[in-house]
Amino acid sequence: MADTKREIERKYEATPETRLPDPGKVPGVSAVVDKGVVELDAVYYDTADLRLAAASITLRRRTGGSDAGWHLKLPVAPGVREEITATLSDTVPGGLTRLVRARTRDAELVPVVRLRSSRDIRHLLDGDGTLLAELSRDSVRADRLTEGGGKAAWDEIEVELADGGDPSFLDTVDKKFRKAGLAPAAAPSKLARALADTAPKGERAPQQPSPPADPGPETAGGQVLAYVREQADALLAYDPAVRRDLPDSVHQMRVATRRMRSAFKTFRKVLDRSVTDPVGEELKWLAAELGVARDQEVLAERLKSRIDDVPRTLLLGPVRGRLRLWSVAHGSGARRKAVAVLDSRRYLALLESLDTLLADPPLLKAAGGAAARVIPAAVINDYARLEGRIHHALELPSGEARDLAMHDARKAAKRARYAGEAATPLLGKPAKRFTKRMKAVQKVLGDHQDSVVAREALRNLAIQAHAAGESAFAWGLLYGQEEAAAAQREAELPGVWEKASAPKLRADLTG
Repeated sequence: MADTKREIERKYEATPETRLPDPGKVPGVSAVVDKGVVELDAVYYDTADLRLAAASITLRRRTGGSDAGWHLKLPVAPGVREEITATLSDTVPGGLTRLVRARTRDAELVPVVRLRSSRDIRHLLDGDGTLLAELSRDSVRADRLTEGGGKAAWDEIEVELADGGDPSFLDTVDKKFRKAGLAPAAAPSKLARALADTAPKGERAPQQPSPPADPGPETAGGQVLAYVREQADALLAYDPAVRRDLPDSVHQMRVATRRMRSAFKTFRKVLDRSVTDPVGEELKWLAAELGVARDQEVLAERLKSRIDDVPRTLLLGPVRGRLRLWSVAHGSGARRKAVAVLDSRRYLALLESLDTLLADPPLLKAAGGAAARVIPAAVINDYARLEGRIHHALELPSGEARDLAMHDARKAAKRARYAGEAATPLLGKPAKRFTKRMKAVQKVLGDHQDSVVAREALRNLAIQAHAAGESAFAWGLLYGQEEAAAAQREAELPGVWEKASAPKLRADLTG
């Protein structure tokens, strides 16, 4: 069974002659315990074209030491990785294979590098005997296992923070070590160094593919492509998190799909929609499939919160029990279905289409134009679209027609917000202010739509309760509360829109 931990470490260059600074003199360290030398033997797996290495992901089978087994390391931040382990076996565990499938697609995982290390380990303890960090000095021998590969050897010093430790302790160690003359390791990992030092002559370091003719950051095309790449990278990064059912992962993955779809529409004069529209439809499909679990979870939590606020004397009948039954019935197997989507051929085809689009972007004439001119104009066009929908919604009386109009306005507000976010790297504070106001509009409209969805669920729950011979009083009470909440959002909208529609917000975008 796989286990997970957060790995936070610092690495330093060393030679066999390098003298290790006395770790006992690091502030906070009260004792240094020598744990001896262990011999580690690790074989790293990747695709033949090193797709995992290009994404700073490592997958290895290691023997020796206290944690022999399979280790998958996913990057979180510089010096921080999520390590997922599995028991030792002869082949790559299926659970780990699935976690990297968005990267490997249908390519086979093969041995690419073997690292054998003699590790001299010391534990740094505080005054209570609690482990602060593990300090190790490694003498490494690397063998490239692919055709044309070579050999390499080096020494390095590593300090890994103890589980649950304070990351600032590594800053204290770093200050001490740098003062003693140690330099941070040039490579982010042993595998990265091994690949660089053992590469066949003329081979480039693993890297993500880039377009053959990038239009440059000062152009509209350069800005838009950078934003789309960022969202595509986020989509890939959240794939293993969704498979592991990590908190908020489904939501963040859906946000990445929505941002890309919005960018395709907002910047339709930059990227050819005859190419992006089919990709956008597949992104829409993915977001909808992933949303089954997320939307049900959010709705159930909303209804539970409503029930918690109702006095017990008004909860007539088995209200909480019926909500639990409803939640289970609607949420059963939702996560399993989401993972099945990520394993589907359609999802992998979507990832391939994104790769193709970014490798050979369908740039239009405006892509070569100045970003400072093209990007603000696109953002303001999205604002105008939102403005029309807001005015239409406010002109309608309360009821189903207004609910639908406000839902349409919500989608337009989200697109305008994403447009502002996409423009922020270029325009800075003016785009941030614009985005903030669009987000406020989206929130009011989103809260209103949530009440519409909640009312439909409450009506169904009332029908079920009545059919079972239970009192429907509480469900009617909650329905009325949701109606009141919707009315309040409708009353708030004109004031929020007045701030969001201030001419200065748009004028600042164009300088």
